[in-house]
Parts: sequence; C-alpha cells; structure tokens
Amino acid sequence: MHGNESSEVLTGRQLTIRLAVLLSISFALGAGGRMVGLTLQQATATSVFIAIIMGTLFFWSFRLSIAFLGLGVLVFTKSLNIPHFVEAAALPVILFLVGMMIVVGALRDLGFFTWVVQALISIPNMTGRKFIAATAVSSALLACAVDEVTSIIFIATLIFQVCDRLKLNPAPYIIICVLCTNIGSAGTMMGNPVGIFIGTQAGLTFGDFAKWAFPIMLVALASCVAVTMFWYRRELTLFDECLRERMERQLSLVPTVVVPYKRGLAVLIFTLLFIASHHALEESFNLDTNSILLVAPLACAGLIMIFKRNRARYYVEHEVDWWTLLFFMLLFAIAGTLEYTGVTEIIADNFIRVCGRNPAVLIPSIMATTAIGSAFVDNVIFVAAFSPVITALSKTMSAMPLWWALLFGACFGGNITLIGSTANIVALGMLEKQSHVHIRFVDWLKIGAISALIACLIAWLMLWALSPFMPDQMKMQPAAVAVSL
Repeated sequence: MHGNESSEVLTGRQLTIRLAVLLSISFALGAGGRMVGLTLQQATATSVFIAIIMGTLFFWSFRLSIAFLGLGVLVFTKSLNIPHFVEAAALPVILFLVGMMIVVGALRDLGFFTWVVQALISIPNMTGRKFIAATAVSSALLACAVDEVTSIIFIATLIFQVCDRLKLNPAPYIIICVLCTNIGSAGTMMGNPVGIFIGTQAGLTFGDFAKWAFPIMLVALASCVAVTMFWYRRELTLFDECLRERMERQLSLVPTVVVPYKRGLAVLIFTLLFIASHHALEESFNLDTNSILLVAPLACAGLIMIFKRNRARYYVEHEVDWWTLLFFMLLFAIAGTLEYTGVTEIIADNFIRVCGRNPAVLIPSIMATTAIGSAFVDNVIFVAAFSPVITALSKTMSAMPLWWALLFGACFGGNITLIGSTANIVALGMLEKQSHVHIRFVDWLKIGAISALIACLIAWLMLWALSPFMPDQMKMQPAAVAVSL
C-alpha cells in the first residue's frame, strides 16, 4: 500500500526526471570505474549495485522494478550468467524466511501474541517504569524468536491501548520499544533477515549465535533500556503518576480476554527447538552444515498447513511478503556479481591496505561503515555487499569477529534514523495512524544515534575481548549451503 501511495504522489514528468538522474549517475559511475582501471563487467556490476542503493533510498516503491532492470543489464553485458545468479540468489535464505513467515502467521491465528500482551498487562505491583522496561525487553526477546516487525506490531498495539487509557502521548514509549527491538534482532538468526543471511554465508550455526551474538546483544540491550529510560525520565514519571491514579481507582489498563495460547506456544517451542538442534541432527545424519537449519521452518510450516488446511492458502498468499523476498533474492544476486567479477577482491585489498589485518581496527571499521549505511538504506544491502569482502578476508585471517561486527553494525545502525529499519517505519506508520503524532527527524536522531553508538561500542569492546577465543576457521565455505540445497 505504501508503494502505491508513493507512486501516486509522483507525476509522470517527475518520475521521468528522477529516473533520468538515477541513470545518469549510474552511467557516470560506470564510466568512472573504467577510467580507474575496472573491466567493463566490473564497472557494470558496480554501477548497477550503486543504482540499487540509490533506488532504494529515493525510489522506495520502485526498488523491485530497478532490481529487475539491473539484473537484465548484468545479464546482457555478460557481467552475470544464470548459474551464478542461481548460486548468488541465496534461495535457502529466501525459503527459510518463507517458512518463518508462515509459522508467524499461524502464531498470530493461535493467539500467541495476544497472550504475550496479556502477560505484560498482568505484571504484579506494576509501575510505569517497570511496565515500559518489561515491554521493551519483551519486544527485543520476541524479535529474537520471530522477527522485529512482528514483535513491534504487537508491542506497539499494547502501548497504544495503555496510553489511550492513561491519556498520554505514546511517542516516547514507542521509540523506547523500537530501539530495543532493533537491538534484540541481532540476538538470533530469526530476528532480522541479515542474521540468517550472515549465518549461511559464514557457516554459522544457531548455537554460534546463542554462544557469541546473544550475550553481546543482552549487554547492548541493557544499555539501550537504561539510556532511553533516562532520556525520557520526565515522560516516565508522568506515566507513573497516571498509572498510579488509574490503579487506585481499580480500573484495568486494557480489557482482558481468555486466550487459548497453549497451541501457539507449543508451535513456537517446537520450531525453536527444531532450529536449535539442527547442528546435532546434521552431525548425526552426516548432512551438510546448516541444511537442517534452512529446512526446519519449511518443515514446521508444512505441518501447520496440514493441520490448518483451511488457512494454508491464506498463509502462503498473505502472510508471506513475496514483494520483499523477491527484492532480497535479486539484491543478493546483484551483490554476488561484485564477487563474481572480482570487485570485492579489490575492495578487500584496499580495506586491508587502509585498516591492516588487525581485528582491533577491522572490527570497528566494518561495524561503523555498516551502521552508518544501514541508518539510511536497507541493512540487507550493506550486508550483501560486505559479505563477499569478509569472505575474501577470511582466506588470510580469522573472520568470525568480522561477521559479528557486520551483524551488529547492520542491526544497531537501524536505530540511528527514522528510516533505519523496517520496524522503525512500521511503528511510525502506526503512530501517525493511531495517534496522529509525527516525530521529527532530529528528535529521533538524538536518542537513536546515542543508543546506537553506545550499543556499537559495547559490541566492539566485547568482540575485541572475545576474538582470541573464537574459532580460527569457518566451518564451511560460504557457497556450500546454496549448492547443497
């Protein structure tokens, strides 16, 4: 719907002018690449990828169209062939996301998220600060289990209901929860699409995320809760007063309903256990690394569609975001062209020339670059571009800390601006629709940049301290999963 609205705002003349500017810049970059010594294929791959970034930033509703056209240019110029397209498109990642979207749709049907909301409302001896802290942490942990967008939709709905009862502006509390949700999305593979993409590219298992990423995320989350609650301390004091007054009158915050949550909880637990045990199952049955991980959501989705056969077609047609998944698939393929044509090796060599091979320098460099880029453009784009660079670096050094730096930079950087993550955009859309409240770019930037900076500093220091204990070699080559499936 957002895309249709955006396309209606632009007149045909305005759209033509903007597309002409985009094409002109892309051609100029391609010509510049040729002048600095790039081959025709390398210059084409670079200009098409830059066009995708610019198209996402300035033509959000046309990003899929630009990706389709870019793919055509790559094929016609022999910068990409069909076998390499299939290999680079990360189809296992796409199928993983399809399965998880169907599982999330079933959880919504089964009342699981409503049960989470009811549990938050019934916190004993509730105060305003306790309620917001519990809500923010729950939103982050829920993002770990499902995804950041689903988490913020249900948590934001709860905040709107509570603030409506207390006659409060919900904006500060929405911001707190969104910032914490973005932090939480780095804790597991399921929290953000970049998590599963990095996992498959680096050969990381669910257990690796639980061992290395999740503890760092928890410390960063604690800092985000502390910083945001201090920043909005006046608003939280007002929340406390209004809540205390309402509770003294023995009035409920929101109407409670009986929710048959047990089936939904069982589905989630079964899915998480299946995913968590993938490494042991793969070793037991002598299967390729991450093969069980990638098909586990599909297997769970298949069982759900059998038991909920009347809703099966609905889940596939409406719960799966095919528009976004198609864009991801083409984006991965176009980013893979940078590796196929040798551009990423040039970038990696220059990266080493500037930063050296010292993880103490490489880790913050990768994290800062990805965080700043993710603040303005979809974080998947920067992860897709950087992953081949880290793969090239992994041939001569331990790459695991670099993969984690990429993950945390992409997820934490989403806090910096209003458009830094999908969760931000969804929450702000709900805020404008429900409460007619508009948050200024600068107001978000102040607290968003502070929370992101502190979270990134924590991740940097912890990665630097833990890097000597991380494995020296990756468990598999990046392309192995894509080939095996």
